[in-house]
Amino acid sequence: MVCCKLHKNGDDERFIDIGRAKRIWTLPAIHSDVWQLLRLHDMLLSEIQPGDRIIYLGNYIGYGDTPIETITEILTFRRMVLSIPGMVPSDIIYLKGVQEEMWDKLLQLQFAPNPYQVLSYILDNGMETMLAALGCSTEAALRATREGVLGTTRWTNVLREKMRQTSGFSEFFSSLKRAAFTSKETTAAPVLFVNAGIDPTRTLEEQADSFWWSGQNFNEISDTYQHFQKVIRGYDPKHQGVNVNCATASLDAGCGFGGPLISALIDPSKGEVEHVLDVSLA
Repeated sequence: MVCCKLHKNGDDERFIDIGRAKRIWTLPAIHSDVWQLLRLHDMLLSEIQPGDRIIYLGNYIGYGDTPIETITEILTFRRMVLSIPGMVPSDIIYLKGVQEEMWDKLLQLQFAPNPYQVLSYILDNGMETMLAALGCSTEAALRATREGVLGTTRWTNVLREKMRQTSGFSEFFSSLKRAAFTSKETTAAPVLFVNAGIDPTRTLEEQADSFWWSGQNFNEISDTYQHFQKVIRGYDPKHQGVNVNCATASLDAGCGFGGPLISALIDPSKGEVEHVLDVSLA
C-alpha cells in the first residue's frame, strides 16, 4: 500500500497527497451533529475496505450543541477503522473548515485589531455552542475584549487551557490540513478536496484563506482548475445538497441546518462521485 505523502510548501505542511487510493469516502460538514455522525459512521464501517481513504472535509464544530461529542466520536471512529486489518493512520485525513478557522481566530483574539467585533462575528456564526460546551461564558468573553489586550489574553489563555484539558482536542485541531489531492503520478483523473471553495485565479499554494471564504460562487465554476479533473468541497454556504458539474462537486446536504449528513464515494480512477450514503435513508 502506498501511504499518503505530505506535500510541503517551505516548512508549512498545508496539503496532503492522498496517494494511490482504491476508493475515497468523503464526509462533508457535520456542524456538531453527533447523532447523524454516529449513524453515518455505522453505515461506513460496513463499507470500508483496505486501500480506501476517508476524508473529512471540515466544519466539525459550530451551530449544533454537541461539538465535544462530535470530535470524540471522530476520534473513536478512527480507532475502529484502524482496527481493520490493512488500514493505516494515513488512510484517514481531516481538513480544516470555516468553523475551525474561526476557532483558530478565537484562540488568537488578542491580536485582532478589533477583538470585540471579531468575537461578535464568530459568536453569531456558530461558535457560541462550542464555548458553552467548554464551560466558557460568552458574556465573560465579550467583557474581556473591552478590557484591552491584557484582558483578552487572559481569556484566550483560559480557553486554551480548557481545550488542552479536553482529551484529544489539541492533537486533532493541530492535525488539520488545508486541502487534499490525488496526483497525476497516481491517477489519470486527479481530484482536489477542499472545505468551501477556491479562487480559480490563484495557484494551490496561493489560495490562503480562499479554501474557507470563496464558496459563494463555487457551483458556477465551469472550467477545470489547474490539472485537477474535479474540485470537491464539503461545505456549501447555501446547503444545496449534492451538486455535481464538469469541474466541481458540492456535497453539503445541510447537516446542522435541518438536512441530513451524507458521505460520497469517489472513484479516484475517474475523479467522479460514484455513490452517496444518506443517513436519512438508512
